[in-house]
Amino acid sequence: MSSSSAEESAEATIEMAEMTRQSTPSSDDAGASTPSASSTENGDKALEALGYTPVFKREFSRWSSFSFAMSISGVYGTLMSTWIYGLQAGGAAAIMWSWIIGGAGAWALAYSIAEIASAYPSSGAMYFTLKFLAPDDQVPFLCWIAGYLNFVGTVAGSASTEYAASQMLLAAVSITTNFSYVPTPSHVVGVMVGLTLIHGMINTLPTAWLNRLTSGYIVFHMSVLIGACVTLMVQKKDRHDLKYAFTDFQPASGWSPPGFAFLFGCLTPAWIMTSCDGTARIAEEAKNPQMVVPRAIANATTFTYIIGFFFNLVLVVCMGDPNDLLNSPSGQPVAQLFFNGMGRAPAILFTLCGFGVMNLVAIPGIQAGSRTIFALSRDNLLPFSHIWVRISKRSQTPLIAVWMYVVLEIIINLLGLASGTAIGAVFNVCTVALNVSYVIPIICKMVYGRMQKGPWHMGKYSIWVNAVAVAWNTFMAVIFFFPTQLPVTPANMNYAVVVFFFVVFFALGFWYTHGRHSYTGPLTHSPRASDMSVVVPNDV
Repeated sequence: MSSSSAEESAEATIEMAEMTRQSTPSSDDAGASTPSASSTENGDKALEALGYTPVFKREFSRWSSFSFAMSISGVYGTLMSTWIYGLQAGGAAAIMWSWIIGGAGAWALAYSIAEIASAYPSSGAMYFTLKFLAPDDQVPFLCWIAGYLNFVGTVAGSASTEYAASQMLLAAVSITTNFSYVPTPSHVVGVMVGLTLIHGMINTLPTAWLNRLTSGYIVFHMSVLIGACVTLMVQKKDRHDLKYAFTDFQPASGWSPPGFAFLFGCLTPAWIMTSCDGTARIAEEAKNPQMVVPRAIANATTFTYIIGFFFNLVLVVCMGDPNDLLNSPSGQPVAQLFFNGMGRAPAILFTLCGFGVMNLVAIPGIQAGSRTIFALSRDNLLPFSHIWVRISKRSQTPLIAVWMYVVLEIIINLLGLASGTAIGAVFNVCTVALNVSYVIPIICKMVYGRMQKGPWHMGKYSIWVNAVAVAWNTFMAVIFFFPTQLPVTPANMNYAVVVFFFVVFFALGFWYTHGRHSYTGPLTHSPRASDMSVVVPNDV
């Protein structure tokens, strides 16, 4: 990026910061400092200590941040859309054990992210932390690679969410017609475009409105999940027993030994919990982010892990013949399970509820993703950064970044017109790219020992949790490149490896032709991480 672009980017950020300060009453005008005001001041102080000028209004409290983190995982809807991976991997036992083992690995990763986010709360999330965790001479290159991997993984994750929401809506339509209507790729893509544009429009609202919307996500989400579980258990008479749930394994992948195939089911918990750093990306919009953000990540991930286990268990004991679900005309095994176990009307209702939950995943996904574009552009990592970094005076949010993110989602999902295999690669590369971008700073934390603890940390358990997170997620990054079926054909080939290495080679090529000459890492002004102090107000 040219020096003139860097200056324009910095000027746009500073201009917005001045406007924000002018529109905020001073402490003298406001009278005595309230807990909410002190939490905002504390968050801005922490960001300034990291070297950035605050430009966002801090609206997200402890509850709304937790609700935001729960909506990012969206366990009811996301489990419905990815349950097929465990089903194909070996049926009941593969579903349960991949959740238990794979979920534990994702949990360790989330806690590691939460600990680092507490020390360095910024919209740049894990990418930005490398400025403090890696040696100075390695910061530009590591930030460049981690930044691009995180960016691609984030966009791919949001795109797959929009695509899955479209599939779920059309699955409900299919049930309505007694499966005489079969969704086509063009129908799914068409609905996806409409949904993505609507979600983009919602993200043009000011942060205060997004905070109000977010606060109610979890209530609707948990009501739907509990209602679906209770209805299934009451309506389904011929249920499997618990032994079946944990021991019935039906290998059909062609892999040897057959038990290896269960690892492919781990994509479900990984995809559901892998975007936990989305909450870290709204750190500059959260009150007292050094405590609120890591608590939201840790609590939401733990709750998702536990409630997801019981939801999986209910689905497995009520699933009937797994082959009926795999061969569903709607293409949605859980929707078919609802139809078989509850009847048409309840199945339509709970599938539409799943569609509703997926919308509640997609909306905060765009918010987190647009903040990623803003953070990377603030540091001049992306082309045309001086454009994406601009803040709207009306909403005080990065509207241009929001619409850029929406366009990228739509472009990626056009792959759905090519084949289901191609769009499946998007699901896989989301998890791999994000996990690698997370693992890089965790490894730097462990190897270089430069991290200064934030107020939320794991103490003596930190190194062990970090080690599990790195080992498991590195291993799974390799596994997710494997084809899930043998023998390999063009139809079942896992093209995630092609997409991933294209991104890596692009990032490396762009680095050597451009980045190493102009990019120096996050553009902060005299960071003073050791000066950060934390006050925990009662209202957050």
